[in-house]
Amino acid sequence: MEEIKACLFDLDGVIVDTAKYHYLAWRKLADELGIAFSIESNELLKGVSRMRSLEIILELGNKTLTEQEKTACAEKKNAIYLEYIRQLREDEILPGVRSFIEELKANGIGAALGSASKNASLILNQLKIMDLFDVIIDGNKVSKAKPDPEVFLLGAKELNVAPLNCVVFEDAIAGIEAARNAGMFCVGVGDKNRLTQADLVIPGLERFTLEDLRSIAHGARHKGR
Repeated sequence: MEEIKACLFDLDGVIVDTAKYHYLAWRKLADELGIAFSIESNELLKGVSRMRSLEIILELGNKTLTEQEKTACAEKKNAIYLEYIRQLREDEILPGVRSFIEELKANGIGAALGSASKNASLILNQLKIMDLFDVIIDGNKVSKAKPDPEVFLLGAKELNVAPLNCVVFEDAIAGIEAARNAGMFCVGVGDKNRLTQADLVIPGLERFTLEDLRSIAHGARHKGR
């Protein structure tokens, strides 16, 4: 790849882990509907839209609702989730995130958030890290879901950096596809056996440095990526 001028970060699973709060919100709703919902069942909802997640839960409970009732349930789940999010603490930012982004900024490299979440600003405010990002692209600014590259291309545009000078940090397969579709170098955050399409996979940002990133990018450049 070319010289690194900007890094774009997904939110959930890269900056903070809000998956547990989604699970608790769905479980609370399922309890109210009289449907058993476990952590194992929750695996079926990963990377799935809110409405499809609800439909999966209804299928698990062999329960049928009208479209109006489904909409009301989806809205109720989001309200429950927001209650949890408003209790997020500063120390819930994932290890290494703050120091890595501060290092980027100290070296003149732009930092953007690229998330489909419409609650991104609320979460960043709760974590007190809004000022870490030069640009925030969230679900209120984009209309196309990953793997469409819209969220990352818009981030690069607002940073005034060409896609080939951008690195994306993602923990989801669809997000990695979006980064590649945008023509950006992609660092997968999580399980290397699952995130096989990423250019590089790391377990997290803890102890990961700009020097590490530049070294990897340099190697990729010589391989023609």
